[in-house]
Amino acid sequence: MSGSVLTRAAVVAAAESWVGTPYRHQASLKGVGCDCLGLIRGVWRDLVGPEPEPLTPYTPDWTEAHGEETLAAAAGRHLCPAALDAARDGDVLLFRWRPTLPAKHAAIVANDGRMIHAQQGAAVAAVALSPWWRRRAAFAFSFPGITD
Repeated sequence: MSGSVLTRAAVVAAAESWVGTPYRHQASLKGVGCDCLGLIRGVWRDLVGPEPEPLTPYTPDWTEAHGEETLAAAAGRHLCPAALDAARDGDVLLFRWRPTLPAKHAAIVANDGRMIHAQQGAAVAAVALSPWWRRRAAFAFSFPGITD
């Protein structure tokens, strides 16, 4: 779809097409396996084009090891910052498990107060963007070139 008009509905539809993909750490192959970052990477490839930078291997505790906002920094290099309190369908949210820890989980905001994400121990799913998740949201970004 690279070169086409990018809409929020297209981002949500692309993310929804990953629902049911099993969780696999560091993977990003629809229907085969992905983690939360792999979902974002896959939607990027589906809608924007080739991944903009190589991915280095990471462990499940990768951000905690050095305390830097590695995920947010990478998102900031390729996505457009968005207002966290006004995140819209198709936006990428990054979450912190605790206020003192760096963000290390990602999801895409979907229709009707949901989000689509990959979480260890479960397949990619659309779940409620509940108060529990909202309290942990730390950053919001939009895909580049969104027209609506």
